[in-house]
Amino acid sequence: MRLVLGIIPVIFIANLAIAANNIDSHGVILVYHHVSTDTPPSTSISPEDFRKHLDYLQQNNFSVIPLDQMLETLQTGGQLPEKAIAITFDDGYISIYDTAFPMLQSYGFPFTLFLSTGPIDRRQQSFMNWEQVKKMSEAGVIIANHMVEHPYMLDKGPGESEAQWISRLENELLTAEARIEQQTGQSHRYLAYPFGEFNADIKTMLGANGFIGLAQNSGAIGVNSDFLSLPRFPLASIYANLDTAKIKLDSKSFNVELMRPQSPITDIRNPSVTLKFNDGNYNLSQIGCFANSQPLPMTWIDRDEGILLIQPTEDYTGRRWRYLCTAPVPGESRYYWYSIQWINVN
Repeated sequence: MRLVLGIIPVIFIANLAIAANNIDSHGVILVYHHVSTDTPPSTSISPEDFRKHLDYLQQNNFSVIPLDQMLETLQTGGQLPEKAIAITFDDGYISIYDTAFPMLQSYGFPFTLFLSTGPIDRRQQSFMNWEQVKKMSEAGVIIANHMVEHPYMLDKGPGESEAQWISRLENELLTAEARIEQQTGQSHRYLAYPFGEFNADIKTMLGANGFIGLAQNSGAIGVNSDFLSLPRFPLASIYANLDTAKIKLDSKSFNVELMRPQSPITDIRNPSVTLKFNDGNYNLSQIGCFANSQPLPMTWIDRDEGILLIQPTEDYTGRRWRYLCTAPVPGESRYYWYSIQWINVN
């Protein structure tokens, strides 16, 4: 198994230049948590539905590849296999070891486990233990970082300054990475953001420590993706349904830039966003953007330059929500897919 050690931020910049001419290289990262019918529905998929996902991947010419292969190929501007998929799990729940692991082995599918090390160290109920983690590691499973205690990374402690807050997160990040390396010999410097939450300061800290960041807002990834906040498709609860998952499994990434705002943090319940769609095999007139399955108001500021303004009129509730943009792939029954994450910490 390859270990990715010490990637520094300048690599991200250099690789984008290398990759600029290979925009038709795409991958999809899936994220699961529990594979069980006895766990919280919002983060669970039943073993029966999980097997349906694996059957579908096997029977429909998908290439299920290791996460490190996908990320390294895209960073260096290489070409991924057609319909490339990487499977990931977050947290370290026992159902991953007892149920998902043997199922994935039977299909010969590689996967990645993002661990929160605190519950493993405490032998917390419903989590696997280090002996089980080591068995998975020895079988070729990539073991990566999900912090020590799965914190809300955006939440500051009482009286905590900006510098103290980032220093605390950095210490927890590196402590978890060291613990994983001590127990498994692996250190890939991949972080799955707990709850999918991050901001510009956290991304800067992550990049300074040579990490790649993975979020939980939906979308495919490509050579021009932001490797400090890569999207993944969560497939739990109502999203575990194979009929709705099929279009996500087969999606491609837009060549798009988020121009404004640069941070997903907002106090506004219907924030505007400006996107720039660069060269790609899609028709700008066929792009549609949505929230809660409803169309969003869109204005082309400069169609020739691909600059689009989205100005929602509806207020959105909760701590996290997303805008989604799609467009059909010409000549194929597939879609380009991009989502914008919003987080209101209040």
